[in-house]
Amino acid sequence: MDLSRSVAVLVLAVAICFPSASAEDQLAVGERLLEVQTLVSDGGAFALGFFSPDDAAGPARRYLGIWYNGMSGPRTVVWVGNREAPAAGSPTLALANDSSLVVSDADGRVLWRTPGSGGSSSSSSSPPPALLTNEGNLVVRSPNGTVVWQSFDHPTDTFVPGMKVRLSHLTGEGNRIVSWKSPGDPAAGSFSYGLDPGTSLQLLMWNGTRPYWRTPVWKGYAVASMYLSAGTVLYTAIVDTEEEISIAFTLSGGAAPTRYVVTSSGRFQLLSWNSTVSAWATLLSWPSSGCSTYKRCGAYGYCDVTAAPAACRCLDGFEPASPTEWGAGRFEQGCRRKEALPPCGGGMGVGFVAMPTMKVPDKFSLDAGNRSAEECAARCAANCSCEAYAYANLQSSSAKGELSRCIVWAGELVDAQMIGPRWGGETLYLRVPVAAASTWWKGQQKYSEVAQLHFLTSKHAMPNHFILRQDAHHNNFYRQEKENREPEDANARDKDGDHKHVERNR
Repeated sequence: MDLSRSVAVLVLAVAICFPSASAEDQLAVGERLLEVQTLVSDGGAFALGFFSPDDAAGPARRYLGIWYNGMSGPRTVVWVGNREAPAAGSPTLALANDSSLVVSDADGRVLWRTPGSGGSSSSSSSPPPALLTNEGNLVVRSPNGTVVWQSFDHPTDTFVPGMKVRLSHLTGEGNRIVSWKSPGDPAAGSFSYGLDPGTSLQLLMWNGTRPYWRTPVWKGYAVASMYLSAGTVLYTAIVDTEEEISIAFTLSGGAAPTRYVVTSSGRFQLLSWNSTVSAWATLLSWPSSGCSTYKRCGAYGYCDVTAAPAACRCLDGFEPASPTEWGAGRFEQGCRRKEALPPCGGGMGVGFVAMPTMKVPDKFSLDAGNRSAEECAARCAANCSCEAYAYANLQSSSAKGELSRCIVWAGELVDAQMIGPRWGGETLYLRVPVAAASTWWKGQQKYSEVAQLHFLTSKHAMPNHFILRQDAHHNNFYRQEKENREPEDANARDKDGDHKHVERNR
């Protein structure tokens, strides 16, 4: 037998023993995806195969991954399977008869495996092939067609359209977007992003186990839209059921590939592909400033990201706890009240001062029930430990049918920001002494014309400094508006009639 004939026989024997993937987007039981092969989704958007983080590094570390297909420039990986167990040699991927995916190295050692359906490996009914969808989701089904496992439920550092970030109301567990350890190491890094298990009304980025950055509190909307560029709109959908709450996003038709990513340096970024320059453009990046990281401005302080540059300030009615430290740019000690609150329940009344366009503080409690704005304020006033409240009218946007949302704070106010209306800013009502509310109304008009509390039962707005006075004998509350209100300052409005922002004292 000549040499060429021997080689042909050897290749045929290998192909018989280890058949490779036969369909472009599927991997069937008994087939193996070899190191040099890829699956490509039916629409051509994504590919699955083995890669090294740095192609110049050779085959020393090989990972199973999903990446954007057909893009020029460096490969953009959106999902990694064996991120904690790279292969040193020539790995393979196979689908077992129990519907589990298995990555093995050249010596047959199992490096990574997904949960199976629990069926016997000797079952006569084989599962359907594993499928790579055109959304970038690798899906494995049992013989009866139910989904056993999918990569969308186990994200790495990237959030793509169609994927869901989930949190179970029953167990408090959910999936997170987890950064790479470094740009060249897909192992799990320090930063992660997901729904807050303590409330589910906001999303958090963690650095290890510590909160690092926080989104604004959810106002109950089912779908929100954000304009990105000409003809491109990003839609965010939140579904809240008895079992779980989930968040996903989609794009308008014809949009360029767009994704969220948690970077190894602690950024949550929205990126869009620019085909003209063959590169990813950063549309948004959070934290947006140095003082917008979690608790950066201390208790009762807030980060004003509407200022240029962004700066730490004290909430209205508060001053730096240590002027020396504050002036030196060290804000950890936060702020303290300018004037102590009177004894609770003594008939002295409770004042509130409104701060608009805020990302309200963390550590809040949801006062359940469809309450009016007056009821929300009264319940905070009736609770001696209530430091602040925020009220939102949800009649036009609620995902669950609620008409309103009342949240209250009973401890230190931390991680507040002034973010403006575009990013979901809302009005925070701070508990202050009545004398302070009265003085502020007459002496400082910086918010008297900007923030007004609207009640569902009235066509007229109350002033933003108001009093809830308690009847000590009957524990009833009624509203007492400030008397002798000063005439409106015409200079507080611009030529279009919109309220100007007047900078507060630092």
